[in-house]
Amino acid sequence: MFSKVLALAAVAGMASAFVPSAPLQTGVAKSSSALKMTFETEVGAQNPLGFFDPLGLLDNADQERFDRLRFVELKHGRISMLAVVGHLVQNNVRLPGYISTSADLKFADIPNGLAAFSKIPPLGVVQLVTFVGLLEAGVWKQQDSGIPGDFGLRWTQNFTEEEKYQKRAIELNNGRAAMMGILALMVHEKLDNHPYVINDLVGASYTFN
Repeated sequence: MFSKVLALAAVAGMASAFVPSAPLQTGVAKSSSALKMTFETEVGAQNPLGFFDPLGLLDNADQERFDRLRFVELKHGRISMLAVVGHLVQNNVRLPGYISTSADLKFADIPNGLAAFSKIPPLGVVQLVTFVGLLEAGVWKQQDSGIPGDFGLRWTQNFTEEEKYQKRAIELNNGRAAMMGILALMVHEKLDNHPYVINDLVGASYTFN
């Protein structure tokens, strides 16, 4: 158990390192032309990298394209944060009972990580995909607020504008860290079935699957 707590603390520490104290000021103003917009002062453009677009996805982009890419980035980040937490929790805690009584398959019998797909019955995979599709189509809908990723949760309504900016940046950058984190977990699971690299580096033993 200690090893998993250590891994969770390490992931949390890595994510918190991305928390900004204030917007990055670059002195570059946005053009009035929609086709020549720059995004150097948007949420997430901060030290040490500043505005980072190595693939040129925003070359000659307008605000609509930027908002679409930011929406996708936020959604992937949120999914990845859930995935990292789920990965760590799954290695310690399992639901009681059966995932399939007809197959005599308990939740405790399902391996962690990518290996789970080798044990989940086909109907179970269909149920998962259907549930996610329903959330996508009818629950997590973009609100007409001008803020990409706003699904109508008003928990920030009592914050100042500066606090709202910081909360948005925290979520965005924790999501970025989580995307790197879950990718690393999957890669190392496939390489040697030892996904918790930090545990291995510090010599903290653990059992995975």
